[in-house]
Amino acid sequence: MNPIHGIVLRRLAFAWLALSILSGGITYYLQVGQIDDRVVALAQSEAARFNALGIPLGEAREGPAASELEQQAQAFAREHFVVVEIYDRQRRKLVEAINPRHEAIEHELSKRGHAFPVDERPHYERLQLLDTMLVQILVPLHGADGAINGYFEGVYVVAPETVAHLREDLLRTLATTLVTVLLTTVALYPVILSLNSKVLNFSREVVNGNLEMASVLGAAIAKRDSDTNAHNYRVTLYAIALVEAVDLDPTAMRALILGAFLHDIGKIGISDNILLKPGKLSDEEFAVMRTHVDLGIDILHDSAWLRAALDVVGNHHEKVDGSGYPKGLRGDEIPLNARIFAIVDVFDALASDRPYKKAMSCEAALAIIREGSGKHFDAQLAARFCTMAPELHRQLAGTDDSTLGQLQQILRSKGQHYFFAASRLAAV
Repeated sequence: MNPIHGIVLRRLAFAWLALSILSGGITYYLQVGQIDDRVVALAQSEAARFNALGIPLGEAREGPAASELEQQAQAFAREHFVVVEIYDRQRRKLVEAINPRHEAIEHELSKRGHAFPVDERPHYERLQLLDTMLVQILVPLHGADGAINGYFEGVYVVAPETVAHLREDLLRTLATTLVTVLLTTVALYPVILSLNSKVLNFSREVVNGNLEMASVLGAAIAKRDSDTNAHNYRVTLYAIALVEAVDLDPTAMRALILGAFLHDIGKIGISDNILLKPGKLSDEEFAVMRTHVDLGIDILHDSAWLRAALDVVGNHHEKVDGSGYPKGLRGDEIPLNARIFAIVDVFDALASDRPYKKAMSCEAALAIIREGSGKHFDAQLAARFCTMAPELHRQLAGTDDSTLGQLQQILRSKGQHYFFAASRLAAV
């Protein structure tokens, strides 16, 4: 399976889960609010029905009014309430009626206690006791003149059928929300893949352009140094193979590829009488030649993209025993990419034809690598390279500028793979 499919699916699944939790939470909150409103409306309608009876509470302490008030309170309690309490306008209790079917709930309620509100507004509280949904409500009772005549307080029992219906509505709304989010997320999948494909095509062109730029710069340096551009491609492919063999982080490969092409870029600043001198350099001339490392660092330092090559450019002449230059670094002080490149650069220089020498055999070149192991070269890397070099040399030996297209094709494929490795994306 293409990695991009798994990446997109995982991220869309995470987005669906996050949006589902968020939208589901909001929906649940709103639906519970609506349930409260509907339940309270039922309780308020019952209280309004009681108020509509028009019982004169001011006269309800004795006589027919008191008897009627008692009867009506008992009737309401039997219908939908656990307990009904009626107060006069001074908030003195006139009557209390308890539904005998809900004595257990009334017993639990009596433990809670509550303060009488000090304002004149309706009050309610939704409760859940003994698996029963309740609404404790207190509303003012108004007389014919609109003035407050007293107060109705009751604990309204929400019918199980009503609770079931409300819960079904809640679950239905939540399910609809989650399915909608899921369908939207699924619809985004092909869109994201299509956009990713376009981005990757563009990125592939950018990668190819960057590789071509690096190779052109490398070719210019090679021409300046009487070298061949094929050398840059070969050492890059040798280096890639060595990194693959030791199972190092592939995301560092981009820096190694750039460094392999640009390792001697500082030689652009070395004069011809030193750079192209056919004989051995004097101590003074060699001191000037060594400055090509610092010149290369100066050239690349201001480029955010090419700066990745600095490990190789600045350290490929270091030796693990500390006898190299420019800093005399030892062992692991030398960046890994520079230690890798030092091995493949020397090997290809020994095993390839140059204008001033013939190529050594693979065995002779590897003998020099082994001799330098632990002194010039990292011992572990050198040992690993010596086991794989014969096959690599067989594949790449004899390639030169006339067969550059073959090397370019191999490197382009490798370069695209590793330049995309950091993002773990691949073409769709």
